[in-house]
Amino acid sequence: MNFNKIIFILIMVTSTVTTMSANNWLGMWMGMEINLMSFIPLIHMKKNKKTSQGCMIYFLSQSIGSILLLFSILINKFIMYNAVEELSQMIMTVSLMIKLASAPFHMWLPEMMVYLNWTNCFLLMTWQKMAPLTILSFNPNNMVMINIVLSSMLGAIGGLNQTSMRKIMAYSSINHLSWIMMMMMMEKSWYTYMLIYTIIIMLMMMLLMKKNIYFMNQITSYKLTMMEKVTISSLMMSMGGMPPFMGFIPKWMVMQNMINSQLWLIMLVMVLMSLLTLFYYIRMFFPMIMIYNTKIKWSKTQLNTNKMITIIFSTNLMLPLVLTMPMF
Repeated sequence: MNFNKIIFILIMVTSTVTTMSANNWLGMWMGMEINLMSFIPLIHMKKNKKTSQGCMIYFLSQSIGSILLLFSILINKFIMYNAVEELSQMIMTVSLMIKLASAPFHMWLPEMMVYLNWTNCFLLMTWQKMAPLTILSFNPNNMVMINIVLSSMLGAIGGLNQTSMRKIMAYSSINHLSWIMMMMMMEKSWYTYMLIYTIIIMLMMMLLMKKNIYFMNQITSYKLTMMEKVTISSLMMSMGGMPPFMGFIPKWMVMQNMINSQLWLIMLVMVLMSLLTLFYYIRMFFPMIMIYNTKIKWSKTQLNTNKMITIIFSTNLMLPLVLTMPMF
């Protein structure tokens, strides 16, 4: 972490806050452009040529989204007809879906995440979605419902035949995005889902970065202690939305709102697709649990690892604490 990285992180945070607090469309567009230009230097590494390809994928996809957003703002500003207003609203939704990597505009996200490390993947899946989601929450429409169903289905099915952990996390992020957007359509407390999802993703990334895991077969190749196995398993089940864990709470909130709104069919599709995501998470940690590994007695980092594992495991089991929060 050098001085340049700190500057770009500050610009990235400031630009997102600018977009979220802007009172006109051009201000929001400007904030997202600054955010784009500050995130690219963060993901680029001099000694890793693959990150250059990731930078180009991100730049091109975000640029297309920005051009469409600016075009929709301009035609809405200068041409005052009802038909044109509906067209501009549709173009704006498409531009935000490209920026969010929502289906069917999602293919750039898994391809790009392969070239990034876990820290940049975490930023891409959480913080970089805040600004487009905020703009989308100001302008919800029926086209978003189509994207919700498609994101739920393609996010679940796309991860089934993957072995790369980064691609699996990307498809899982697309599936979670459908739940966040559904929460946005029901009520404005989508940030609660985003907060809990960010915490779970952060805990998962900490473990994967600590063990340097990037592919599924690497999980079984490490000599993990039983506590580490239980922690990884609980985190993956939390990501899939298994009930005793923290990841079930936001999905429970969305399902309650959908029941109140009588969206039975969409809820059934989203729950079934969520079960598919849970399946490929279980497929990841099941061989790890079944294989017996002995504990490394001579490891110098064992004490620090145990502290981190205890913190992660206790944080993931915060269900009674979160249920008492006033926002519920």
